[in-house]
Order: sequence, then structure tokens, then C-alpha cells
Amino acid sequence: MLAGRWCRELAGVRPVSRTVACLRFRSSSPGSFVRLPHPSWRRFPGSIIFTKLQIGSVLRVSLGNFLFFTLLAIFMIGVKNQKDPRDGVHHGGWMMKVICWCILVILMFFVPNGIISFYETTSKFGSGLFLLVQVVLLLDFVHGWNDKWVGYDEQYMALLVVSLVCYVATFSFSGLLFYLFTPSGHDCGLNTFFIVMTLILVFVFAVATLHPSVGGSILPASVISLYCMYLCYSGLASEPRDYECNGLHRHSKAVSSSSLALGLLTTVLSVVYSAVRAGSSTTLLSPPTSPRAGSGKPLLPLDKADEHREEEEKSKAVTYSYSFFHLIFSLASMYSAMLLTGWSTSVGESGKLVDVGWPSVWVRIVTGWATAALFIWSLVAPILFPDREF
Repeated sequence: MLAGRWCRELAGVRPVSRTVACLRFRSSSPGSFVRLPHPSWRRFPGSIIFTKLQIGSVLRVSLGNFLFFTLLAIFMIGVKNQKDPRDGVHHGGWMMKVICWCILVILMFFVPNGIISFYETTSKFGSGLFLLVQVVLLLDFVHGWNDKWVGYDEQYMALLVVSLVCYVATFSFSGLLFYLFTPSGHDCGLNTFFIVMTLILVFVFAVATLHPSVGGSILPASVISLYCMYLCYSGLASEPRDYECNGLHRHSKAVSSSSLALGLLTTVLSVVYSAVRAGSSTTLLSPPTSPRAGSGKPLLPLDKADEHREEEEKSKAVTYSYSFFHLIFSLASMYSAMLLTGWSTSVGESGKLVDVGWPSVWVRIVTGWATAALFIWSLVAPILFPDREF
């Protein structure tokens, strides 16, 4: 409900189109996984077949979503100003788009299994791209948050407090990870490497941020540090429950459900945030020459001058890339399918646990490393290329 409220209240210019797109995406993918496997089904021989049917349903609904948003992205290529007829399709025509979406989803249940298997493989790569988009959106958010607070002198104390809280949470989190995932009496070198590597990255963030030549701020470094530690936990929590170094085997059901909920929440928030930021000319969704959104105009023109002004408003350049906007939803559809199906390993490796298995582990660990690399690059790029604007 919180994400839905943000969609409605913050979508900015032309809010209805981005709001409906958010709601359609949010309701479709989780809804396709009609009911998560229940432990009582394990006593029946057909339970694995039933679970595979559920996974197939998720992939087919996801494929319908992917095709719908991909077709929209292709259709919107080249839209430069609001006089383009396709601008009206982007911001309206909801009955037609809902009907097309329903038809695509229904048709996906009649396509051969080979196509679904190919989409499943492709979704793993598309999900990786979406995780990178999540990282870019997170960096955009924390830098924007920092710039806003630095602009107000009275916010320096709040900035310091939030940074301190993030660092305390980060190091407390690391202690919990050592306790849960490096039990005594077992050779858990891989888990130890993951945790220690994350702590080293946290230290590098702080040193790079405080270096005089960088002139960064401690707030983005603290938030990224906490996020990287969360990704480390999420990866370790996705290890198979029979792995001797995974101390969560007694709470496997609860941890799997919480990881799934957090993953879906992160996905929805990323899509919502991309929709909200699409109204700003400073985001990655915006063409370089697009004007800043938010110029007001009267609801009822009073004379010919006002009518002429309204015509000029319609001929203005679009404030963000419609194609890239829909492409984010396409990638999010892939990622949600992989999240709900445990990267298609939930039956074989993890005995009906969602989002558990070694592929899920490595995806999250590598995502944490990619987050660190992008954050460090955002700090050093202005120094290496002073003539370019970042």
C-alpha cells in the first residue's frame, strides 16, 4: 500500500500514466504465484509436479508482461515532443492497453515449453541488468539526498546522525553474519571471504569519501555500506539449507519468506522510484536536451494568448525517454520471475524454498561488488575526467 501511495502522489508530470503502469506491474507478477508451496504438500507424490506447474505459470505471466512492456518500448522509440501521436498512447488509451496486456498473458499459456525455457534462461541475464539499474537508482537517490541536506545548514546534524546510524547498523549486521554463517567446527572459508570482503569495501568507501581530493560526503558512503552488507546477508541467506555453514536451517521457511518479501519490495520501490524520477530532466531516463518538467499552465484558457500558450506546451520536448521507461518495466518483469522461482532452482536444490540456491547467492554477492565499483567510480570519475559533467 505504501508503494502504491507513492506512485499516486509523487509521479510528477502526467502522473496517471506512470501510476497505472506501476500498479499493473505490482499486481501481475506476485499474483501469478498463486500460492507458495506448503510443507504439507510434500507427502504427496505429485507435489513436485505441482510446484513445477507453479513455476511455469510464473514464467508465462512474466513473459506476457515482458512482451507487453517491450512492445511499448519499441513503439515509443523516437518520440521527441508531445505533439507526437504516440505521446497520447503513452499517457492514455488504458482500456486498449489493458486488453492487449490480458491477451498477451493468456496467449503465453499456449506457447510451447521450449520458448518458456528460452525465456527462463534469458531472464537470468535480464535480471542482472535490472539489478544494475537498481544500483544506479540507489546511487542517484543517495547523492540527491545528500545534496539536498547539504544545501541546508540546519541539516548537518541530521546528516551526521543518519550516517552514524547506518555505520552502527552495518557493523552490527556484520557481527550477526559472522555468528550465523561461520559456525565453529566447520570450514566456512567462502562465507568468511564474503563478509570480510564486504567489510573491506565499507572501509574503502569511508577512506575514499573523506580523501581531500575527492571531497565527498559521509552520508552516501554510509548508506551504500549498509546496502552492500544487506546484499551480503541476502546472498548468504540464500545458501541451500543443507549447507553446513548456513545457520538458518532452523528458520528456513521464515527466512525464505522474508527474503522474498524484501526482494519484491526492493523491486517495486525501484520501479516506483524510476517512475517518480522520470519527471526530472536530470535522471538517466531523460533525453539530454529535454526541458525540466513541472512548468504550470492554467486549467482554462481565458483568451487566444492562452490558447497559443497551450499549443506551445503541446509542442514541447518530452521530459524523459518513453522507451527507456518501459524498458525498466520489462527488466523488472524478468527479475520478479527469477525472484519468485528461486532462479529456477527452488525445486531441485532447496526443496520448495523460494529464492534459495547457489545461483541466487552469487547473483546477490556479485551485485554487491558491482554496487561498490559503481559507487567508487562515482567518486573518482570527476577527478579522472574533470572536463566532463557527471
